Amino acid sequence: MIPQDTIEKIFDACHIEDLIGDFVDLKKRGVNLLGLCPFHNEKTPSFTVSPAKGIYKCFGCGKGGNSINFIMEHEHYNYPEALKFIANKYNIEIN
Repeated sequence: MIPQDTIEKIFDACHIEDLIGDFVDLKKRGVNLLGLCPFHNEKTPSFTVSPAKGIYKCFGCGKGGNSINFIMEHEHYNYPEALKFIANKYNIEIN
């Protein structure tokens, strides 16, 4: 089990735009970022990332959530695996 303070460190360290940017080509559009959704086939970008809110939303297929949800959905990980994936990216040690 991952301690709550470690989970909070992971959430604090994670920048959703950097994390999702590893998987999706994002372009700045106002205060948000826009790209092609990795969860369904599309030609016109409908996948929006809000760095200020720390969330993503696809207006084509309806998927949305935070950084953890994205890794769980994209990589088919469970919650602890997604936390470990992000902790590894940001060099956070999990006890």
